[in-house]
Amino acid sequence: MKPILLQGHERSITQIKYNREGDLLFTVAKDPIVNVWYSINGERLGTYNGHTGAVWCVDADWDTRHVLTGSADNSCRLWDCETGKQLALVKTNSAVRTCGFDFGGNIIMFSTDKQMGYQCFVSFFDLRDPSQIESDEPYMKIPCNESKITSAVWGPLGEFIIAGHENGELNQFSAKSGELLMNVKEHTKQINDIQTSRDMTMFITASKDNSAKLFDSTTLEHQKSFRTERPVNSAALSPIFDHVVLGGGQEAMDVTTTSTRIGKFEARFFHLGVEEEFGRIKGHFGPINSVAFHPDGKSYSSGGEDGYVRIHYFDPQYFEFEFEA
Repeated sequence: MKPILLQGHERSITQIKYNREGDLLFTVAKDPIVNVWYSINGERLGTYNGHTGAVWCVDADWDTRHVLTGSADNSCRLWDCETGKQLALVKTNSAVRTCGFDFGGNIIMFSTDKQMGYQCFVSFFDLRDPSQIESDEPYMKIPCNESKITSAVWGPLGEFIIAGHENGELNQFSAKSGELLMNVKEHTKQINDIQTSRDMTMFITASKDNSAKLFDSTTLEHQKSFRTERPVNSAALSPIFDHVVLGGGQEAMDVTTTSTRIGKFEARFFHLGVEEEFGRIKGHFGPINSVAFHPDGKSYSSGGEDGYVRIHYFDPQYFEFEFEA
């Protein structure tokens, strides 16, 4: 399993995301560049230029027409995927931490950080109404007083969003009324990443409390836990097998105090049913900040603190592998 190495960032990777077909891979980092690559061979298609700070999040809509990015330069930007042209710019009061298109690609949501005296908000814009973006007036804005949102995704059918908070809480907010539908607290520390399953019925959270957990999207019922010895930065569900990949490592500031030989930075594979680890893949020279499965389940990618993105195509043995419980 020889990885394809993508070198297009000068700073650590913050998020990587496949489009729905899986032919493209979008990568963002703590530099202002948004890159898009062909996932089949790692060739860089191009960049989306315009941000002036670290880019925290990226998303592509259902038919890969538009790309959405959120950045520490206090803006959320909408791009034409094909041409790289900037279509819209939403200015915010603080850094944009998470962003996403709903299933139809018509509504965008993004959350902003609580910083410099500003509150943490989730904003919803309807792209079919251009006046909302022009006037910077979202049709709905949900304040989050207690603890800021550190990751968020759309639920099935775009009826609500699922938000993970700094204190480990999970909240479900209605995308129509903005009310809090559901609240659970299974994690003890910050939720770094949330990713849904292919059919959006389940989602997996990655947390600083050294664990990843599987939940039901509608009821927020906790189903499975995957424990490690280090903070988990990202977790993804395989679309074809009952497999989970976790990426993590120590805090970036503790990295220099350990030898690279120990290999703290593997991607770790767990079986969904029995919650047991069955494989690791080495590679990054620093914590893994984001992992993603290809929509066909035949490969996965990881982006690390070292600024590299690696695309791994699974060997034939992986597909024949039977887990012995």
